[in-house]
Amino acid sequence: MEDSGQPSPLDGNERARLGARAAEAARRLAGQDIVAVALTWVDVSGITRTKTVPVSRLEHAASWGVGMSPVFDVFLLDDSIVSGRYVGGPTGDVRLHPDLDRLVPMAALPGWAHAPAARYAQDGTVHPLDTRALLRRETARLAADGWSVRTAFEIEWAVSDSDGDGFSPACHGPAYGMTRISELSGYLRDLLRALDASGVSVDQLHPEYAAGQYELSVAAEDPVGAADTAVLARETIRAVSMEHDMIATFSPKVEADAVGNGAHVHLSLWREDAAEGAVNAMAGGGGPCGMTAAGASFAAGILHRLPALLAVGAPAVASYLRLVPSHWAGAFACWGPENREAALRFITGAQGERASAANLEVKCFDGAANPYLALAALLAAGRAGIGAELALPEPVEVDPASLTADERSARGIRPLPSSLAESVAAFEADLVLREALGEAVTDTVSAVRRGEIELLDGATPQEITEITRWRH
Repeated sequence: MEDSGQPSPLDGNERARLGARAAEAARRLAGQDIVAVALTWVDVSGITRTKTVPVSRLEHAASWGVGMSPVFDVFLLDDSIVSGRYVGGPTGDVRLHPDLDRLVPMAALPGWAHAPAARYAQDGTVHPLDTRALLRRETARLAADGWSVRTAFEIEWAVSDSDGDGFSPACHGPAYGMTRISELSGYLRDLLRALDASGVSVDQLHPEYAAGQYELSVAAEDPVGAADTAVLARETIRAVSMEHDMIATFSPKVEADAVGNGAHVHLSLWREDAAEGAVNAMAGGGGPCGMTAAGASFAAGILHRLPALLAVGAPAVASYLRLVPSHWAGAFACWGPENREAALRFITGAQGERASAANLEVKCFDGAANPYLALAALLAAGRAGIGAELALPEPVEVDPASLTADERSARGIRPLPSSLAESVAAFEADLVLREALGEAVTDTVSAVRRGEIELLDGATPQEITEITRWRH
């Protein structure tokens, strides 16, 4: 079912093959005392939803799917429902099929396994609102041109020891301080063990800037795998936090007067060379900061479309409380080497490691994003940049907010949208993203975003923060 391109249509032979694989997997899971499998998908609001099956029903779920209403695609963050042109209302059915290649026991939830779901219509065709299939398609489009992408999400979250609606930071040491490790060493130890046992390859974990905040960096992988890992890692963090009598939040804004949680995306563009093997287009070239021409055009494609990309990467009203200047959130559409105030930071890597380490970091995305949809849009923008041979502007090596408005204008440095309404307008006008994502996804994203704008219309920053805090 999962090959380099789109999932295969579900004919009789494919259903039989999946069923046989699932039966063997179920026997293996039962031998590990696993009793149920959570099939997950991420909705347009960025919330991970699930249907679960006992291990004994895994074979049937793999062959025939588990039914769910298409209306989940137009749920808002408070579980209210809007309607788009392609989905809305009580009718219809979508079938969830576990991806057996990503089926894994969840060490943080003993007795449970996790599998991201592929979504099909009842006739066995891929559902048009399956954002995971959409990401697979965009990955295949790049592959058809000879390119692959290695990518990973940084995951920021904050932990609270309050059992109420408010936020009470579970640790009190200084930002980035070892004290925060000591305060919650048992929690962090158990988290690292659970991630490792669930197959998540951790690069590093550290205390972050905001109260009670930590950040996890994981190894780069293919785009679909990276999005799957982001979901699994977040649910592992959530479960281990609960086991330690804490609550984790990945919301873009946890406290109205503090910095928020980002979900920075790292990407590097690669091509296979007959003599050298895999070659990183972000290094070893004659372009800006050593990028190759294609690598620079890939970056320029993303930079050019950042206002529209925010509708999928910073998709909540609360996102724009986080996306402010001089907070390392990337509030200006510019790029720069190791510039943490640029929306697109170029990471060179240490001398001697640049051929493998050089990559782009998209800093303006946050934890309300559907990772599959966000990556699909980024790949489409980068692919368009390569196709058009776009050039990067001059790099910015200072905080853009430190420049005058005239200086920024002269250098082509634009502020990113300051509201969800602005980013949605840019998204709806972007023909490249519309073609890549398809009309069904484009319309549904717009409907959900406008629904959230209406839901929170007139709310204060404090009210927006409180309504959003525990939803992601």
